[in-house]
Amino acid sequence: MLVRTLILAACVTLSAPVLAQESVLRIGVAATDVSTLDPHRTGATQEKGLISMIFGGLVRFPPGSANPEKIESDLAESWQSSADGLVWTFKLRRGVQFHRNYGEATADDVIYSLTRAADPKRSSFSSTFEAIKEVRALDPYTVRIQLKAPVPSLLGLVANYHGGMIVSRKADQELKEGFKLKPVGFGPFEFVEHQTQREVVLKAHDKYFRGKPKIARVAYKFINSDTTRGLAFATGELDLIAGQRDQRWVERARKWAPPKDQAPVKVDVFGPGEYRTLMLNRRIKPLDDPRVREAVARAVDVQELVRFVGGDVATAGRSVVPPGYAGEADVAPKFGHDLARAKTLLTEAGHPNGITLKVVVSNVGPQLSVMEVIQGQLKRAGITLAMDVMEHTTYHAQIRKDVSALVFYGAARFPVADSYLTEFYHSRSEIGAPTQVTNFSHCSAADKEIDAARAEPNAVSRNSLWRLAQVKINADLCAVPLFDLQQVWVRRGSLDYGSPLEGALNLIPPITEKTTFKK
Repeated sequence: MLVRTLILAACVTLSAPVLAQESVLRIGVAATDVSTLDPHRTGATQEKGLISMIFGGLVRFPPGSANPEKIESDLAESWQSSADGLVWTFKLRRGVQFHRNYGEATADDVIYSLTRAADPKRSSFSSTFEAIKEVRALDPYTVRIQLKAPVPSLLGLVANYHGGMIVSRKADQELKEGFKLKPVGFGPFEFVEHQTQREVVLKAHDKYFRGKPKIARVAYKFINSDTTRGLAFATGELDLIAGQRDQRWVERARKWAPPKDQAPVKVDVFGPGEYRTLMLNRRIKPLDDPRVREAVARAVDVQELVRFVGGDVATAGRSVVPPGYAGEADVAPKFGHDLARAKTLLTEAGHPNGITLKVVVSNVGPQLSVMEVIQGQLKRAGITLAMDVMEHTTYHAQIRKDVSALVFYGAARFPVADSYLTEFYHSRSEIGAPTQVTNFSHCSAADKEIDAARAEPNAVSRNSLWRLAQVKINADLCAVPLFDLQQVWVRRGSLDYGSPLEGALNLIPPITEKTTFKK
């Protein structure tokens, strides 16, 4: 009983009077904290969820959708492009207000935000904005973007996602380094406070241009333990939690009894998935030898991993580009599971007694458990993983210091092949480069094709270039594609998102001005 009481105490960080208010939405996420809420800096799942409530873009994915074909207006009320796709003009809404009395969002803020997003010193997504030649204001409510070359789905670049988020110029320049944990956007909820390793609290943005949110406050709680998070939900202390992306857990959660006097619990499984990939760092010996990289690839049994995670939540990958992305190609060469061949390759490379690889691993359950399975698979081929398990935030810092031979990474990006190829497999994005993003393998095999595809206006020719890029990256064994992992969230039956949930690019159910609790 004492243990149970202590667990609940760890979950509850708001005072009792606040908890009693039904308009407080209490969310439990699988994390220990946030390191930044600067939308141009973070790609971490737990941070993107908060950012999606605080910021907006020129355009947006409709709440509950990740379909690029459904992109709609946000700060921009209308737009048009030139026939050659090189000039885009956006007309802005008048009267859109930033949080905390930072004033109206105008063309000046858009120019500042897009310039900031393209600056590698201030943005982790600068490489995706390289095609922008100039952003200028025609008047305070009209912005013109001039491109160097056509961009595959330019609207996705300026949507409410990563570098497309619009920040307040005044707030960023005034707060400086403090902006990262006191962010200012124009979204439905505004930042109130951050309690280290406990929670971030948001409140309704009274001046939100779509109307004041029905939820008064959001308490976004860091509860890394799956057990503790589930218990807090079961006892009614949380309304919405990040679930385990595991088939067995999903099936159990679907049978949970709701807290007293509440509607049945709902389990939401949706995409886009975070694509799980094993990056092979050729900067660390003996992975500089392609025979050793192939041995690793052949030792991994992807189908066993999919069975372990479960068919409802995992889909095997076909290429280095995630399933369902525009431009994804099921291409050769591939290196299927073959233990005998893996052992032969190690012997040919001068390692008849096997090898040991030092690997940094996150302690987050879904990542650690899969890495333990991979560790067992590689062991059967004579490849020993010396795993250094660490807190998730530290893990992210360490893999960006080039200390891990293998990097198990999961990510969702704008669903076009260019976004994944550019961020994960172009040399401009490799770790250590001035414009580093997430190229942990130091891959450069398809730089030419990736660049050519970005500049190619013809869709058929662009797809051919993307296909060739995937062939070359696969052949060079930059990474081992594993599986696409869907999002899993559990909510009280009375919690109504206010929008149908088909997908969410920011990896959290849509929490907007329409979200409410049903009576």
